[in-house]
Amino acid sequence: MNESSWWRSAVVYQIYPRSFADGNADGTGDLAGVRSRLGYLAALGIDAIWFTPWYVSPLADGGYDVADYRQIDPRFGTLEEAEALIREAADLGIRTIIDIVPNHISAAPPWFTSALSAQPGSAEREHFVFHPGKGEQGEIIPTGWLSSFQGTTWTRTTADGTPGQWYLHLFTPEQPDLNWINDEVRREHEDILRFWFDRGVAGFRIDSAALLIKDLTFPEVPADESTISPGQHPFVDRDAIHDIYKSWRRVADSYTPPRVLVGEVWLENTNRFAAYLAPDEMHTAFNFDFMTRPWDAAAMRQSINMTLAAHVSVGAPPTWVLSNHDITRPVTRYGREHTSFAFSAKRFGTPTDVDLGSQRARAASLLVAALPGSLYIYQGDELGLPEADIAIDAIDDPMYFRSGGVDPGRDGCRVPLPWTTNPHTNFGFSTVSDQSAQATPSWLPQPRDWGSHSVAIEEADPDSMLALYRRTLAMRHEIPDFMTGDFEWVNTDEGSLTFRRGCVVCCVNFGPTTLPLPEGELVIASSACANGVGPDTAVWVRTKGV
Repeated sequence: MNESSWWRSAVVYQIYPRSFADGNADGTGDLAGVRSRLGYLAALGIDAIWFTPWYVSPLADGGYDVADYRQIDPRFGTLEEAEALIREAADLGIRTIIDIVPNHISAAPPWFTSALSAQPGSAEREHFVFHPGKGEQGEIIPTGWLSSFQGTTWTRTTADGTPGQWYLHLFTPEQPDLNWINDEVRREHEDILRFWFDRGVAGFRIDSAALLIKDLTFPEVPADESTISPGQHPFVDRDAIHDIYKSWRRVADSYTPPRVLVGEVWLENTNRFAAYLAPDEMHTAFNFDFMTRPWDAAAMRQSINMTLAAHVSVGAPPTWVLSNHDITRPVTRYGREHTSFAFSAKRFGTPTDVDLGSQRARAASLLVAALPGSLYIYQGDELGLPEADIAIDAIDDPMYFRSGGVDPGRDGCRVPLPWTTNPHTNFGFSTVSDQSAQATPSWLPQPRDWGSHSVAIEEADPDSMLALYRRTLAMRHEIPDFMTGDFEWVNTDEGSLTFRRGCVVCCVNFGPTTLPLPEGELVIASSACANGVGPDTAVWVRTKGV
């Protein structure tokens, strides 16, 4: 893999640090746990790890409320451990990507606490978005902008006991938005990039990348957002945002080898999305359109065509991902009557056929691994983990509380991983010095049957989801056409997808009847053991003699 363009076809594994592995048996995942499992990741066949925030944080939103970017949260370890992890992973050929959350910070650090106590118009307040309220006494919120977590986006200051200005938070009140018109805000984040690049980090994933610039005249968002002209939304995808990422790209390109920028860009307009991937901005961005599509051949074909076309226009590789720490796991999602994903549709008690969902998730794993570009795998998807049901009194996610209990939140996909069948060690999630000892219960409760999905069980089963992932990722690396082969549709059948990558053909059957294999081809991978291509099954075939 080319040292400077490894990201174009990389397999990246997402780690949610609290839930991957616990090295000190306190019930919370940590860097010691990750270091102890690097061999597992190398055996899986990945090229890079992406860590969600591991920084000092009050954890009001799972670490996305960062209090100090230059220190590791003590619950996870130390800066020295992070540096050791980066080196040890690199020795195994695994690069490290970490999160940066530029839209907002935690309300805890001095930048914000000093802004609260400072006067309106002060330099301290210019780091954030403060604004007077409406009404005679300023008692009415400045705008009716809605939070990504539901509810209002403004909180009124009361630093001296007297109600004053309001501050903006597109997420929770514990996550005040930064003012990206401010030069100090820009310099601080460029320094953060350099701080971690100097420590060997290969790149950054940029959280909520399209939200940084706000219209400081504070217009309301119209009821019909389709009437908003491109670049004119009050706080999403404003044109001035591109100057920020051009500056970040210059920082990334100043290193040898160049570092990588990966954007979390939720935009429906493909041209606006592609603009973030210009040669002087981000290298790649997440493909949320594909991840939220239903289990339907026509819908996925449309998404694949749209994705490939958008990326060709800027010469960037697409990314493919089935889930992440915010999205219902594919085993559960694909087993429901409505298989698409939307935050607004999440509800408690939605019926799921886990066996059907698992069969479809296996097929989907072959589909995404065969597409051109890079592949992201969320921890536990390689084990076929379903979404876990979380008891009300154990829910941690602010999305549940901000919705008034309507949205079950995202905790169901964040439950600590099962490594063994031993419940006393949180199914191997927690490392104990004495095997007869019992670890502190995991920070989110694990289902009672979690051990049946464990790495130990699946490593012993050649037909497990883990075995399937290991085989297909190995072939993805071994067969050059998966890295460089052109993409070509082979069929236009309504109920299936078949495409060619050089010598390899991928066929996915979404329909109810078995399809024949392409004539004269040799099966090299299948998501299910069957003659032909069964319902909800995918196969890879290779031309004989190649």
